[in-house]
Amino acid sequence: MTNIRLGQWLYALVGVLLLVKTQGINVGITYVQNAVAKGADKGFGSGINNWLVHIEGGGWCNNVTICLARKNTRLGSSKQMATELAFSGILSSLQKFNPDFYNWNRIKVRYCDGASFTGDVEAVNPTTNLHFRGARVFVAIIEDLLAKGMKNAENAMLSGCSAGGLTSILHCDNFRALVPMGTKVKCLSDAGYFINTKDVSGALHIEGFYNEVVTTHGSAKNLPLSCTSNKRPGLCFFPQNMAQQIRTPLFIVNAAYDSWQIKNILAPGVADPHGIWHNCKLDITKCSSTQIQTMQEFRLAFLSALTGLGSSSSRGMFINSCYAHCQTEMQETWLRADSPVLGGVTIAKAVGDWYYDRSPFQKIDCPYPCDKSCHNRIFDPNEHPLI
Repeated sequence: MTNIRLGQWLYALVGVLLLVKTQGINVGITYVQNAVAKGADKGFGSGINNWLVHIEGGGWCNNVTICLARKNTRLGSSKQMATELAFSGILSSLQKFNPDFYNWNRIKVRYCDGASFTGDVEAVNPTTNLHFRGARVFVAIIEDLLAKGMKNAENAMLSGCSAGGLTSILHCDNFRALVPMGTKVKCLSDAGYFINTKDVSGALHIEGFYNEVVTTHGSAKNLPLSCTSNKRPGLCFFPQNMAQQIRTPLFIVNAAYDSWQIKNILAPGVADPHGIWHNCKLDITKCSSTQIQTMQEFRLAFLSALTGLGSSSSRGMFINSCYAHCQTEMQETWLRADSPVLGGVTIAKAVGDWYYDRSPFQKIDCPYPCDKSCHNRIFDPNEHPLI
């Protein structure tokens, strides 16, 4: 893959946010115009050679119609992306709010391909002008960061939220292979452990959806061969079917009652035509006893799927019983006086202790509503689900 070829399409597809050396909260966008884009701001002090690459979330598109709808939004074109974003939580530059990673080079990679950076289709339909090449974008981004200084990395972590959290799982070993051999590399997935389970109507809605994503984007070639050699490629989009084969240390932060999964996997609109789950999905305190029981069964399915991680001591997990989705990017859930805790430990401390090998962390919360430290999400009733 040549730089010229990359330059033809990367400018329109991806933006990377690089944290400046100051203590500023807002961070400006940097466009990757070719495989070796110019200029980068570095970390500081002891973190100058440490790199955190954090992948933005934003769902997926499973067919040409849906992908076209994303094309002219921030999820499909850098022309529509905000030119500045606030960095907080794991991306914060303040030591008291992010003690283990505050002075690292912290990069937030904007999401653009609709398939967790797995797509690779050579042909481009001139009518739609859609480029399904997310896997090439991922490699180009990492090559760009290597040129900006990551080639000297002592420590590196690939992380992400939601669809970005799935990216950090699917690309974990790829990331390790791209950075220098001597670098200490680990991966962190926040709300990216999506499970394959039946919805409230008894259908495997999410399995069908993922099959369509993988087919539309030509993702099969970029999914682990250890999985695709014996399972349909769409099944290999689920971490439970491929994570055990990941060789790089991996930490999973996830709510057992992940609000996105409850809304879109357990009770998607197509499975709830009469809107019985509408209020429950917006606010867990509005759920009936029957709905809570169904959610308890979902939690058990989630915990069962976690066995797909394997038993390696290099695996970490912080599985709380909150109604939440993405907890590392927000200061209130990453590290604050009232942040969620498991065994008295915040997410920030659990991840930091695991990364630096101070102590392992593998904890699963008791069932809802036992955890009083949760920040349970309450959603806008006008918000539309992603699938």
